[in-house]
Amino acid sequence: MAGCALCLDSGGELLWRDARCRVVRVTDAEGERFPSFCRVIWQAHVAEMSDLSAADGAHLLAVVLAVERMLREVMRPDKINLASLGNQVPHLHWHVIPRWRGDGHFPAPIWAAPAATGSLAHVPPAPASATLAAALVRQLGQALRGTPP
Repeated sequence: MAGCALCLDSGGELLWRDARCRVVRVTDAEGERFPSFCRVIWQAHVAEMSDLSAADGAHLLAVVLAVERMLREVMRPDKINLASLGNQVPHLHWHVIPRWRGDGHFPAPIWAAPAATGSLAHVPPAPASATLAAALVRQLGQALRGTPP
């Protein structure tokens, strides 16, 4: 689709991809405020989960869960937020966001107005991309075994 932001740009720093989807670390302002915020992006133009075949849906969810496990392993957050919004782009995508109590927005979503109190002072710095990618590959190896091709 001409002008599609997620066709023209990776959507962040590429950590992993296959023929169906890719995992990126968000590198914009949200990614700076929430270290290791990731997106799992479906490669084709599909707007809704229910538009995917059963095998594709299982594959996408396996990747989303592998990203969540990777972030829990590497970042040790208090909570992981999962969101599938996609109101502005025709690519189904999931936001996988590590959260910490007192992160300036917690317990509200990251897109809400910041709380009057809280800071990112106690949030660990984002690890090197190679660290995230290696942990993600380990998690994907386990998650994708048995997932229909």
